[in-house]
Amino acid sequence: MFLRTSTCKSTETYYDKIKRLKNELETADAVVIGAGAGLSASAGMSYSGERFEKYFSDFHQKHGITDMYSGGFYPFSTLEEYWAWWSRNILINRYEAGVGKPYTDLLEIVKDKDYFVLTTNVDHQFQLAEFDRKRLFYTQGDYGLWQCSKPCHDKTYDNEEAVRQMVTAQKDMMIPSDLIPRCPVCGAPMTMNLRCDDAFVEDEGWHKAAKRYGDFIRRHETMHVLFLELGVGANTPVIIKYPFWQMTAKNANAVYACINMGEAFCPNEITCQSICIDADLGAVLNQIKA
Repeated sequence: MFLRTSTCKSTETYYDKIKRLKNELETADAVVIGAGAGLSASAGMSYSGERFEKYFSDFHQKHGITDMYSGGFYPFSTLEEYWAWWSRNILINRYEAGVGKPYTDLLEIVKDKDYFVLTTNVDHQFQLAEFDRKRLFYTQGDYGLWQCSKPCHDKTYDNEEAVRQMVTAQKDMMIPSDLIPRCPVCGAPMTMNLRCDDAFVEDEGWHKAAKRYGDFIRRHETMHVLFLELGVGANTPVIIKYPFWQMTAKNANAVYACINMGEAFCPNEITCQSICIDADLGAVLNQIKA
């Protein structure tokens, strides 16, 4: 098991690392992309600061909520207010955000490669950028899906039409009671299909994507694989970061690359197989694409 303190930073220059990464992208048999929140942040989809105040200043003033992430865990006293918050959040981050340039640059870089994407992001950016949907595994859910809050069954539901109605109809941080979504099976309130507790629904699509990812990893486990980690922080390292380290350590032909402002590091055990770039993701991808 890797020790968190057992890390090192390369003495290579930034340009040396870019050159090495370009070479790995050109020569690798497969590229496994692990994408975290930093990739969307580099696309301007900040959950705090000016963007948060633009859309949620009323929630900030009333409840002291300071960012979109923490607001998702706020204990709203009514479902009318809960869905006023979430409908706005979903609309701006899922349906009206537009595709971020780092995502289109990334697709341009890997479109001719044998690639697969594992991501903890829930904002649909990979689909918007037109990545092959059969090469995507969204492990933590999707802003565009709802599930039963109990949950009484393993199915998810598209929410765009209902979300737009909620945003249009809400007043004073409340939606009309008749717009509260209910489970079509048991009548319980619906909730977000986001992994935040053991009630998260892994529906049929989730399991098919998990199988495709597992099959991809098995097919390439001894080949020249580039594990490309983008913007993954310390929030959920067991999903992308630790597995990428472990798979790199087990495969002498593998290379681990990490691009992350302020958090680009690797264990000493895989230093010789790693490229860690401490820089803005968007700038790096733009330079690699050029």
